[in-house]
Amino acid sequence: MDDRHEPPSGTVASTDPAAHPVEGTPAKRRVAIGASVGATIETYDFIGFGVAAALYFNTVFFPASDPLSGTLLSFATLGIGFAVRPLGGIIGGYLGDKIGRKPVLVGSLLLMGIATVLIGVLPTYQQVGVWAGVLLVAVRVVQGLAFGAEWGGAILMCFEHAPWRKRGLYTGITQAGFPVGLLLANLAFLVSVPLGEGWAWRVPFLLSAILIAVGIVIRLKVEESPEFEELKNEGEIAKNPLLEVLRDDWRNVLRAFCLRVTETAGYAVTVTFVLSYLTSEDLADRSVSLTATMIASALGIGATIGFGALTDRVGRRPVYLFGTIVTLLWGVPLFLLVNTGAAIAIVLAFVVSYAICQNSLAGVQGAWFSELFAARTRTTGASLAYQLSAVVSGFTPLLATALFAGFGWIGPAVLISVYGLLGLVATLLTRETWGPRQREEVAALEAAAVADRAADRAAGRAAAGTTGSPAARPDTTASVTR
Repeated sequence: MDDRHEPPSGTVASTDPAAHPVEGTPAKRRVAIGASVGATIETYDFIGFGVAAALYFNTVFFPASDPLSGTLLSFATLGIGFAVRPLGGIIGGYLGDKIGRKPVLVGSLLLMGIATVLIGVLPTYQQVGVWAGVLLVAVRVVQGLAFGAEWGGAILMCFEHAPWRKRGLYTGITQAGFPVGLLLANLAFLVSVPLGEGWAWRVPFLLSAILIAVGIVIRLKVEESPEFEELKNEGEIAKNPLLEVLRDDWRNVLRAFCLRVTETAGYAVTVTFVLSYLTSEDLADRSVSLTATMIASALGIGATIGFGALTDRVGRRPVYLFGTIVTLLWGVPLFLLVNTGAAIAIVLAFVVSYAICQNSLAGVQGAWFSELFAARTRTTGASLAYQLSAVVSGFTPLLATALFAGFGWIGPAVLISVYGLLGLVATLLTRETWGPRQREEVAALEAAAVADRAADRAAGRAAAGTTGSPAARPDTTASVTR
């Protein structure tokens, strides 16, 4: 690990506050907001596809004569976007470590916006036959590439501008963009229901054009990462960050991959699959399902930030252990709740699945994954681990559907528990990067920074006093007399 660019966690940074202020950069809040807004928009676009795939795409883009086959094909298309996310993460991570975090932020958002708006104007199966599915797959691939490139750039910009003691909080703010995007996507689909089958699924994608324009303007004003600028000035940019991280840090990539699978694949079952399950089993209409998701998303905004902030106080690992244990135990109770068909039970199920299981993990990942990798390969390493897991989660609704067809609801319930167990093991095998020792060392650096500023102010006052004293003033009168 590169000790010059890290806070104390076995990876101690330079104690010179000018290199990277321990209190964070002056732009830290603006960067956190900009990263979060972009994450919100990209999540709206990407997750909106998942909502549409669960509720509409099985009959819009595929033959309506076989509902199960249509659902499988719809989820397969959803999975393709997840499958190409690692490639997007590799490209975005490579460029982020080579040319900077900011260009990746802007480029990924623009690419996502174009693809999402195109979905809103695609022809249906009834209009062009099998070409409808082909075109849907093509734009979904572009979405996957853009979304894969997005996360690393956004999180790393926020992480590297943030105060060392509050990196969990600040990256949690960026991660909270995802529940905000989920909330907006579900709200858009809920409001569009009265428009009828022909427009109900199109309008949410077309509305994305407005959000993209706002996001681009905000991100263009975000400043480049100070740690990347330092690496560039010192000539320390990695020649091939992908090869370097695979050679030197493949174990951390594997650990972070397993940690992430629990969160993202668990979400794919507990939210994406359950949305389809509620509809196919006539347990709830679309309005109930979307409302439950919206309530969970709204609560998830504060939960994500709260769990991130909690890691600043107790460490990354304890919070992740909590999330994986809850996920491990949640599979069967989830289906027992939704099988009642009661609206309040369905809302409760979504709140636990999302605001607790998913957000307790997502709120930790931004800081923990970033701290596992050195600055020169951080975007590549964190993005690679984060997006590789998307391959698993992308096809998880398809797997859950197949398990349901073969074993009933107990099949996907057990799948949730398997993902929870994987995450629990990975958590125990991954080092703590923000334990008591690291927190104490950063506290010492903070105290030193405060003392330095106090000394600078005292010196400034002394200099001003000396300059203003009679002895220090030139004797202009004598000068003139002589």
